[in-house]
Amino acid sequence: MKDRYFGRRDRLRRLLSQSAAGAILVTNPVNVTYLTGFTGEDSYLLVGQAGDVLLSDFRYATQLEEECPGLELAIRRQDLTMPELTAKTVAAAKVRQLALEAESISWSLLETIREKIKRIETIPTSGLVEQLREIKDKEEISELRASIQAAEKAFGVLRATLRPEKTEIELRNELEYQMRLFGAEDRSFPSIVAAGARAALPHAAPVNARIGQSGFVLVDWGAKGALYRCDLTRVLVTGRISPKLERVYGVVLNAQLRAIEAVRPGIPAKDIDQIARSVIADAGFGRYFGHGLGHGIGLDVHERPRVASTSSTVLRPGMVMTVEPGIYLPGWGGVRIEDDVLVTRTGHEVLTSVPKKLDEVVVS
Repeated sequence: MKDRYFGRRDRLRRLLSQSAAGAILVTNPVNVTYLTGFTGEDSYLLVGQAGDVLLSDFRYATQLEEECPGLELAIRRQDLTMPELTAKTVAAAKVRQLALEAESISWSLLETIREKIKRIETIPTSGLVEQLREIKDKEEISELRASIQAAEKAFGVLRATLRPEKTEIELRNELEYQMRLFGAEDRSFPSIVAAGARAALPHAAPVNARIGQSGFVLVDWGAKGALYRCDLTRVLVTGRISPKLERVYGVVLNAQLRAIEAVRPGIPAKDIDQIARSVIADAGFGRYFGHGLGHGIGLDVHERPRVASTSSTVLRPGMVMTVEPGIYLPGWGGVRIEDDVLVTRTGHEVLTSVPKKLDEVVVS
């Protein structure tokens, strides 16, 4: 029986058949994983009409046999460089038109292929595998749910143990430790913990500042399960809720809820962005929302679809994306609320479930 990875390579083959290329060399390591299940590094995949070959080296020989049974392998010898092995494998496949991933292939690899195979025609491509990755299957969604579960449980512990004397760095470390305790393989990305005015920096790096010195703290975090990553953001109160925080938070929450409500198949992603952006602009904060509304999540924490004013994507069932409007006021702070949303056949499902009510929590 054909496995899920063979099916993915078959779909890539069908996309490839629309061009003149007889094969495609996949050099983006995340795309290699998506197409084979191999979780190692420094490996390429040749996908052709006549078959597929995974190129790697001796370090991964046993791992390749375990993770990619039945897939033809080309293992690099010590007397060959990886570009030389690649050129040799492409030549043996008798490929005359070779598609390449323009964003990830190195200049040295490209030049070696051209030097070793004199009559080969190289064809740059962009986003072929990413196009396939945009739509998640049931197994992928299940893996996303598992990563979300670990992230949410860890955040629950963080919230319950919040203390004013803790620093941003301490909270970051505790959160990432708890995610691993709850089954995560790793964090999705370096977690953001930013208190008070530092929350106005959308990608603030945690520092040794005590959170009790500010009235609130923004936490942007995610867990990586076996392979798939999630992404969430919440704001926690570390004192009394100020009128300004209540105002800004209410605008961001309304923008997010309105945008999520509109998610369904057939709607352009840029329209979802515009819905949230209009709410924030109408409240007088338009110039303080300077990033796109969201992005796809999966093997990468940022992948297709892009949910922004310039996006050309039309939503389809199986897409999973973040919805994360924000308002960032220099010198005061920032509010961002982020959830992971699945586009279903009839509408959408919010995969994340951490409460969004702005509770007054006086830590002691």
